[in-house]
Amino acid sequence: MKNKLPQAVRVIPVERLHLRNVHRGRYDFKHQVAVNPELAAYIFRNAHGDDAIDFANPAAVRALNRALLNSEYAISDWDIPPQYLCPPVPGRADYLHYLADLLTESQNSIIPRGLSIRVLDIGSGANCIYPLIGHRAYGWRFVGSDIDPVALTNAQSIINANNGLNQAIELRLQTSPQAIFKGIVRAAELFDLTLCNPPFHASLAEANAGTQRKWKNLGKEAGKKPLLNFGGQARELWCRGGEEAFVCSMIAESVQFKGNCLWFTSLISKSASLPGIYRALNKAAVQDYRTIEMSQGQKKSRFVAWTFFDERQRSTWNQNR
Repeated sequence: MKNKLPQAVRVIPVERLHLRNVHRGRYDFKHQVAVNPELAAYIFRNAHGDDAIDFANPAAVRALNRALLNSEYAISDWDIPPQYLCPPVPGRADYLHYLADLLTESQNSIIPRGLSIRVLDIGSGANCIYPLIGHRAYGWRFVGSDIDPVALTNAQSIINANNGLNQAIELRLQTSPQAIFKGIVRAAELFDLTLCNPPFHASLAEANAGTQRKWKNLGKEAGKKPLLNFGGQARELWCRGGEEAFVCSMIAESVQFKGNCLWFTSLISKSASLPGIYRALNKAAVQDYRTIEMSQGQKKSRFVAWTFFDERQRSTWNQNR
């Protein structure tokens, strides 16, 4: 008889970031400029008379990220090569906080902290943002993987330049572009979580079209060539079949590593991707899955988490390690 999944659990989103997210309030640009003076060049007064930056400008986001990472996470030396993905820090931190909540279920409602928690970041990129925030916020240990050696070289330079990160973050090159866990997860290796920000467009043309729509919504000048949202190399932004195909491949491959990880997870940008992902989860015969909704003002996002352990096995996960 075909295994049926339980109904997906959805967390009703609030209109703000996670309660533990230090970025819930307005940006204190005066403080951030004091931390990173280069940010001052990108600040302007918006229509409401408030200080703001242009979040469609990767250089502005990069300058803000440097300030936020320094002031909130003690990352004093951070940069990325031109044209690489420059993600906004608050939203990335939110994913990690909700992942911590997920782990509390098998930790007697205690937020898990420390190096005993191991996390695999699929596609760490040049920015290495999840391991940096995750270690500083929770003390977790990370393995970051990527298919791009240039990205990993830059990520390693960030790790080397900041105290205490070399013992907490390890980077591994994925030499097979079609593989996700194969060649990265070792035979007896255990992870509490995997996380991923997959390339969500199906083609470069689709990525450009999405950027055009965002620029139009922001009232940008007609005819001016838009920058890709938050920058990004082609392999960071799109893959054949888009995020749905990527995550479905991840689910299929996770079956081979079902004993190595407590919770597999991935961000999902488009709600339209969910039905196909749910079908893949059903086919993989996972024990449970969750759809966790997140929100930052008008921007809605979510991640899907799945596990091959039943509730009893999850409760004894730490004891068996």
